[in-house]
Amino acid sequence: MEIVLTHERTDFDALASLWGAALLFPGALPVLPRQLNRNVRDFLALYKNHFRFLAADDLPRGRVRRAILVDTRSANSPRGTQAETEYLVIDHHLQHSSLEGTPPKGPLQAQELWCEATGANTTLLVEKLIEHSVDLTPVEATLLALGIYEDTGNLTYPSTHSRDAAALAWLLQPEHGVNLGEVNEFLHHPVTEAQRLLLQELMDRCEYSEIEGHSVIVTAVSAPGFTDELSTLAARLRDFHEPDALFLVVDLGDMVQVVARSTTEAIDVGQVAQQLGGGGHSRAAAAHIRNSSLEAVRGRIEELVRAHTRAAFTVEQIMSKGQPQMLRPEMSVAEADRLMRRFGHEGFPVVAEDPAGQRQLLGVLTRREVDKAIDHGLGDQPVRRFLQAGHYTVRASDSVATLRRRMIESNWGQIPVVDAQGTIVGIVTRTDLIKLWDESVLPGRRAGELAARLRRALSPAQLHLLEQIGREGEAMGFAVYVVGGFVRDLMLEMASVQALDVDIVIEGDALALARQMQSSYGGRIVEHRRFGTAKWLLAGHDPPVRRAALLAGLETADALPPALDFVTARTEFYTTPTALPTVQKSSIKLDLHRRDFTINTLALSLNPDRWGELLDAWGGLADLRAGRVRVLHSLSFIDDPTRILRAVRYEQRFNFQIEPRSLELLGDALELLDRVTPARLRHELERILQEAEPEKALQRLADLQVLHQIQPGLHMTPTMAEQFAHLRALRQASDTDPLLREAPLDQLYLALLGYPQSREASRALQERLMLRNDMQRILHGMTLLQLALPRLADPTLLPSRIVQMLDPVPAECLALLPVVCGEPLVLAQVRRYRSEWQAVRPELTGDDLRHLGIARGAIYRQLLAELRAGRLDGTIRSRAGEIAWVQERLTLE
Repeated sequence: MEIVLTHERTDFDALASLWGAALLFPGALPVLPRQLNRNVRDFLALYKNHFRFLAADDLPRGRVRRAILVDTRSANSPRGTQAETEYLVIDHHLQHSSLEGTPPKGPLQAQELWCEATGANTTLLVEKLIEHSVDLTPVEATLLALGIYEDTGNLTYPSTHSRDAAALAWLLQPEHGVNLGEVNEFLHHPVTEAQRLLLQELMDRCEYSEIEGHSVIVTAVSAPGFTDELSTLAARLRDFHEPDALFLVVDLGDMVQVVARSTTEAIDVGQVAQQLGGGGHSRAAAAHIRNSSLEAVRGRIEELVRAHTRAAFTVEQIMSKGQPQMLRPEMSVAEADRLMRRFGHEGFPVVAEDPAGQRQLLGVLTRREVDKAIDHGLGDQPVRRFLQAGHYTVRASDSVATLRRRMIESNWGQIPVVDAQGTIVGIVTRTDLIKLWDESVLPGRRAGELAARLRRALSPAQLHLLEQIGREGEAMGFAVYVVGGFVRDLMLEMASVQALDVDIVIEGDALALARQMQSSYGGRIVEHRRFGTAKWLLAGHDPPVRRAALLAGLETADALPPALDFVTARTEFYTTPTALPTVQKSSIKLDLHRRDFTINTLALSLNPDRWGELLDAWGGLADLRAGRVRVLHSLSFIDDPTRILRAVRYEQRFNFQIEPRSLELLGDALELLDRVTPARLRHELERILQEAEPEKALQRLADLQVLHQIQPGLHMTPTMAEQFAHLRALRQASDTDPLLREAPLDQLYLALLGYPQSREASRALQERLMLRNDMQRILHGMTLLQLALPRLADPTLLPSRIVQMLDPVPAECLALLPVVCGEPLVLAQVRRYRSEWQAVRPELTGDDLRHLGIARGAIYRQLLAELRAGRLDGTIRSRAGEIAWVQERLTLE
């Protein structure tokens, strides 16, 4: 095996180099030293799940073939290294002419050495990542940036090279998602002796206050003659106390200097400094104030901070509400593993009941402990043996800063949320914290904007209806959301006032809320208790909704939607591929996670105090902005292969692109379409045929071999795409065939799709989709039309032969002829058939044949058909002629 090693007392440059080497050499195992700097330990406490670092004790047994040393020439050699172990050294220190240190078994001999003068060792690794086009996650890019920033002193140390800046510039490109807030959070700077003394005095004089839920520190001292920079002290104080905002006020004798730092956009220290006569930006600012006392400046700062501070984000705004899945201490590890795989969680709280029947938190059990136990054959053991013991919790009202501290203190990735009585009411995770990095999607940040969009998109009656539902839900203690496609279209500004087609998801009991709405305002509800859903029927049903009560105080004639769906927030898991899911009550976040694509995971709050607040738990807004269709997990298409068709439909509707990894997963799941029921396949195809330009999606499905997988031979060509567009144009023409305008457009599209099929292929397609009788008739008619066209081009063809070929063809198919055929003679023949020949009938009837002495039987049909042919071809022109022809025919027989 291969391993990656670095030096003890690991700093960010060493840690970033460790991970950079692991990315370059995917088979190598990055081994953490035993001694890590404090800021490095804190970083890993929050984000270790994003990396595959191993402790030396966790290395698998076996011989180490090669050890890769980064940012060092020597390192503690873990088990498995031996005299035959090869070494690759990646180090930016040039001051040593020979390699330092010796592994346990003799001198280290590097078979390869990467050694170049850069300010940070991480730079060497980043350059290789660029060369090999390695993709990075935001957390990985942030770690690499931390390595460069720290070892170059934010690009200010004399050893800094232009290559460091170039590597950092590449990392800072938007697609890599480096979080500079986290970079600043974990960096520390050295101080001079004078700064150290002043720092101690500043610490002693710190005064704390809470403003709009944010922790703010103001510290003021007198230090005449002090000349060193104060910004470094601000950074140290901020790192030590971790406030949301910090203000250093120092009387230097000739002026008062203010240095301000903020860790949140909610406190804009730039505005505060500007009011004091200084400047800066929202996170860092300064001011120099003359002719003012220390106390006067301090008082003014407190006034300005209160004026320029927004309310803090709390745990409640990012947590998953509702009682989370919890484990009993006596539960087996194997059962815990099953639950983790079912729900996709990395850990669960472990609780036990005390003698009074109250649940007590014992700790958490994580995926790592479960995997270890199972690897050692201990799946039958109770989880109490492997949990991380402790009692770390937060309240819903706690700030995010408090949550961060709890996570660092506990090293837990999941922190239970408790109420005033200590009852667990939710859970909050590291992932929830990471999602706060994109401040544009923070809860409440866009509430005003989205509330305005709702007013533009909905009629007054529709808007009032949603407000009433939100109020009723709030009164019942429920969180109420509009989710899915409506919110997606609202963000794209495509939501329409024409219809209110929404799913309303309730964290609580959707059935209870639906019953309350019916009790208060009438209408009828249809419940589906198994799934925790209810449909509230508002219009066109008995009993009708009490409109006056529902729209009290609103004078409008706007129509209400016919029905609304209420859904209890739930999670789903699939027992087998393509099977219908098993559902279980859960939080809104898990409810959103069960959806098909990230762009459909957006939710909008209807509760009055959070009206218009956007919940973006799974990156849907970022994918909307980037124009990506992305699945939420790698088994998505396996769980439900119909998502393949849906992905293409959304991609083409919005002119998006299916994200590369999702496209790869789509291709891997194609064969599972064979196991999808005809009804579900037909439904998805019908949805595609109802799109504005379905040919785009069908062409994409053909290119991806999806159509062929559904039915061999089913395809879409550029010529067929032109036919779809031609059909839409004909429907808009004033002189168009009424049948083209009146027939359902999706049925006409399906007829065109089936037109090129052979008789056998058309029949197979009908069976695969279990088409209704009317569509089977039309597809069969398109096959007959296809077979007839070559013969219809014969100018000598008699009218009777044309009628014989076209009579079995449904009228809708004949109306489509101008779409599939441009041959003038053929079009003329069919026009004459429809306008003249189709209606031609002999004057004689069956009764007339009986009066002529002909016994009843199959001969009636034959004679009448031949009489009609004679009329069509002009060989018979009158009733007398028909009688004469029949008598002559009988005489001949």
